[in-house]
Amino acid sequence: MQKRFPSVSLSSYRIGWSANKRIAIVAIVVTALLAIAATVAWLSGSNEQGQEHASPSPASSPSSSEAAPKPAAGSGSVLKPPQIAEPVEYAKAAAQMLWSYDSRNTSRDQQLAGMRAWMTEETTYADWASVSGQVPDPVLWSRMADQDQHASASVTEGHFPSAFKAALADDPSAITQAYIYVVTVNGKQQIAWKKGGGGAEERAVTLAVQCRPDHDCSLAAIAPNVTQ
Repeated sequence: MQKRFPSVSLSSYRIGWSANKRIAIVAIVVTALLAIAATVAWLSGSNEQGQEHASPSPASSPSSSEAAPKPAAGSGSVLKPPQIAEPVEYAKAAAQMLWSYDSRNTSRDQQLAGMRAWMTEETTYADWASVSGQVPDPVLWSRMADQDQHASASVTEGHFPSAFKAALADDPSAITQAYIYVVTVNGKQQIAWKKGGGGAEERAVTLAVQCRPDHDCSLAAIAPNVTQ
């Protein structure tokens, strides 16, 4: 029987957040529009996080503070960031990227480089650790490649969580400092490997997306699904 290895996705690689970081993320989702610059800056500087994955296959966790490979390394099959200026649509595209991979023709460094291209260039708001932490460690990626494991994804819907919409309604002007929007995306991931192995799983992820006026959106962070 073929052994299934964990997929590159939030629900397969669950992040263990410290109490302080949970508080910071909740602040981003619920009150970010009131103090988003200070909160997200604190978040991006706090890089300690544990990891747990649901597969029975043993593997060590990737470093949460791992530096991104240079873009010159190429990005293999990783989807390219689209030119979209609307936060929900960009978040839906980003979720599809996060749930898709192909270890047959993409190295782990290429996967990371491709994901890094989606990130905001404003380092104050970019939490690269939350994104790079979705990628399995080098040993596990190699095992996935040995099994020709690959995944595609479809998105069913994306929306602003109710707490975010409430905060926006309370103070519409507060978002103009960082223009970071919180979006929850739902979809499905199809996974396949050698000898016809495969399966499908429902996926959900909450993303922080930066969309400044007259600029394309970019990804700021992956957040826990603390609100709907």
